[in-house]
Amino acid sequence: MGRTHDTLDDDLVAWIERQHVFFVASAPSGPDGHVNLSPKGYDTFRVLGPTEVAYLDLTGSGVETIAHVRENGRLTIMFCAFEGKPRILRLFGRAEAVLVGDPGYDGLAAAFPTVPGARSIVRLSVERIQSSCGYAVPFMSYERERETLDDWAARKGPEGIAAYHAEKNARSIDGLPGVVR
Repeated sequence: MGRTHDTLDDDLVAWIERQHVFFVASAPSGPDGHVNLSPKGYDTFRVLGPTEVAYLDLTGSGVETIAHVRENGRLTIMFCAFEGKPRILRLFGRAEAVLVGDPGYDGLAAAFPTVPGARSIVRLSVERIQSSCGYAVPFMSYERERETLDDWAARKGPEGIAAYHAEKNARSIDGLPGVVR
């Protein structure tokens, strides 16, 4: 059965820290447009407080989450246990995307490892914390992180990443502004 929590307590924080993957879901305002669901990995998630979290957003082929958050602020983050006891945790709230170079980025970035290709930090003010059983989630074993994104971003270098953002991340698939410098 589902349960709501007032805050991210020590048990939930410790459990979150053991997860290797999380998912973010966002959507544009109105009845049209595409709902987006993205998996995230690496050591990119941080609990900043009892109702505040953030993740280091890495360059990708799309920019949906940033565009949606800029438009309406809505974001849901989900974790699910693939090892150990079954559990799903959803964090619902209002988010902001702080792009590399924006005021406040460096202060937030200090909590994360340096990763080539970082493009923003998405900070979520959590309004609802909900856990559920996850009984139907399969067991899967963690092997290791993929090095592909790190290698790709390192080869591109800062100028190549900036050019990629301008070409591929300036607008969402629905035409909303994304990484605009």
